[in-house]
Amino acid sequence: MRNLRPALRFALCLAPTVLLFGTANAATCEEAFVKKGNAITGLRFTAAVTVADLPPAVAIGQMRGLVAAKGYDIMADEAEYGSMLIEQPMTGGARAFPIQITATQTGGIGTVVMEAKLRAGQTVGSDPAKAEMCGILNQIKGGKLGAAAAKKGASATTVAAAPLKISALGFSQQVSKDSERNAAGVLTRYKGKQFTIDGTVDYVTKDGGSFRVGYKVPQPHEQAIRLPNQAPFKTDIVCYMAPGQAAFSLQLKPDKGIKLTGTVEDFDEYRRVIWLKDCRPAQ
Repeated sequence: MRNLRPALRFALCLAPTVLLFGTANAATCEEAFVKKGNAITGLRFTAAVTVADLPPAVAIGQMRGLVAAKGYDIMADEAEYGSMLIEQPMTGGARAFPIQITATQTGGIGTVVMEAKLRAGQTVGSDPAKAEMCGILNQIKGGKLGAAAAKKGASATTVAAAPLKISALGFSQQVSKDSERNAAGVLTRYKGKQFTIDGTVDYVTKDGGSFRVGYKVPQPHEQAIRLPNQAPFKTDIVCYMAPGQAAFSLQLKPDKGIKLTGTVEDFDEYRRVIWLKDCRPAQ
């Protein structure tokens, strides 16, 4: 969902809000949409739909197809329990944000809920939030059509986006902050994504048949300017160069400016290192 929904770059999480709908006069998603809180303490948006003949697993299967097509990252999919966690990927200076989706069924009527919770200081208009969330939820179907859509969506994968351009320091800080909050989700969040990282060379070495290039990233206490709420540690960034890049790699030296495009392959929360593979000079 890169750049397509700029107004919705905010943090989302599911809280145990319960929405009650009468089966005879169930509210539409737009009518049921709720905004609470404020920018200082954190805004909260809730959207939901009710659909007849909609088991939880069928609802989540459909949601997977819908959100994958829009570029959301699928962090966890527990369709049999009516639960899914998705994220909008980080975009430049904007951090990734989570969205948890829950689906329940009572008396043959299915309910799908999305609840968004912005971090303190973040703002977004109610109309863009409503349009995005209800735009997804209103596509959910029940019955045979829903089952067919769920079967198709169950294997959907997120649409690949263009490499994200970011500085080595910025990328290190993003990964460090994510690791500080919950290291278990870092590799799920980043693996397979492409980044174009701009920085300086720390070292170049031969590792088996590949050249390995490390970015120079200062420790937080070494930085001239520290951002608010920054993680107290850094994450090192290492690029394994793609085949055919020997001539380029052999000309690199420490402190030389470098801009490489690669794909995240692995992460070590204890050594605090993130690795990219198939790195090449950015065009």
